[in-house]
Amino acid sequence: MKIMSVVGARPQFVKLAPIAHAITAAGHEHVIVHTGQHYDPMLSDVFFRDLGIPEPDAHLGVGSGSHGVQTGSMLAQMDEVLERFQPDCVLVYGDTNSTLAAAVSAVKLHFPVAHLEAGLRSFNRAMPEEHNRVLTDHAADLCLAPTDVAMQHLANEGITDRAVLVGDVMTDVLYQVRDAVLAEQKPNAVTDEFAKGEFYVATIHRAENTNEPERLREVVSALSQADKPVVLLAHPRVRAKAEEHGISLEAGSLTTRDPLAYPELIAAVLSSAGVITDSGGLQKEAFLLRVPCTTVRHETEWVETVELGWNVLANTPEEIAAAITRPAPAPTDATPYGEGHAAAAAVAAIVESIGA
Repeated sequence: MKIMSVVGARPQFVKLAPIAHAITAAGHEHVIVHTGQHYDPMLSDVFFRDLGIPEPDAHLGVGSGSHGVQTGSMLAQMDEVLERFQPDCVLVYGDTNSTLAAAVSAVKLHFPVAHLEAGLRSFNRAMPEEHNRVLTDHAADLCLAPTDVAMQHLANEGITDRAVLVGDVMTDVLYQVRDAVLAEQKPNAVTDEFAKGEFYVATIHRAENTNEPERLREVVSALSQADKPVVLLAHPRVRAKAEEHGISLEAGSLTTRDPLAYPELIAAVLSSAGVITDSGGLQKEAFLLRVPCTTVRHETEWVETVELGWNVLANTPEEIAAAITRPAPAPTDATPYGEGHAAAAAVAAIVESIGA
C-alpha cells in the first residue's frame, strides 16, 4: 500500500515516528505531508531529527493564522498533493486544523481516510479541537481508537462498524524515548539548572487560556505563586500574546524557557515534581511517566488519567495552587493506553480494512 501521513503540529510529529517505522517495517510505501501549521524549528524540524522521521515529501508552509485561514490554505493545497501522490489511504492524526483539512480534502476526492486517535471527546463544543476530531471521525473510513472509552464514544455516535481499538501510539514512542533518556542521562537546559524534584514543567497554549488577557494574566498569576520554580516552555504565540498585553512571564516562581526537543522534554518531566499544562498529549505523557499532572482545563479527553488520580483538572488560581501541591497519587500499574505496540496494530488495521 501507499499510505500518506498528513501532519502539522508537535504532537502529530511524535505520533508519526512509530507509525513511520511500522509502515516501513511492514513493507509499505509512506508519503509524509507537513502542512507547516507548526513552523518554528523547535516545534517542527527538531522532532523529525530527534525521532528519526524521514524528511517530508511535501511541505505546505501554511504558517500561523486564524482557524479559517489555516484550514483554507491547507485545503487549497491538499487537492494537488493528493492528485500528485495518489495514496491508497490518507492517515490523519489527532485533532488539529491539519487533521480536518486533510480529511475533508481526501474524502472529497474519494481517497480513503484513516483517523488515528479517533473517538476522543472533551464534550466541550467551545474547543476548536473538539469540532476537528468529531468531524474527522464521521468523515473517516477507518477510526483507529486508542482506548476502550474512545471506542464507546464512537459506538454512541454510530461508528462501530468502522472503528478498531489499536491502543495509543504516543505510548509507543514515549516508552522508547524514556528508555533512551534514562540510559543516556544527557544534560539539558532545564535539568542542568534545576535540581531533581525541585521544579515544575509547564506548557500553556490553548486559545481559552491565552487569547483573553484577563485569563492569561490569571493563569500566569497562579503559576507565579507555586511553592517551587515553574519552568514555562513557552510557544512563540504565547510569548507574543503576553508581550502584547504587558504580562510578564518572569514573575515570582514563574520562569520561561524556549520549547524543548522531545527527548529533552521527557527528561525534564522525569526530573520534575509535576507537570502543569493544557496540552492533551503532555497530560498522558506525564501519566505514563508517573509524574503528577495539573491540567488547566475544564475537561480532558484522557479521563483515565483523572480516574487513576494522576491528573487533576483545575481552572481558578486557587484550584491550580491546590492541585500543584496535592499529595502524591496512589501508585498504579494500570495500562489503559496499551503497552507500546499501537503503531503496528494501526498499520495492520489499515491494511486489513482499506488495503483489502
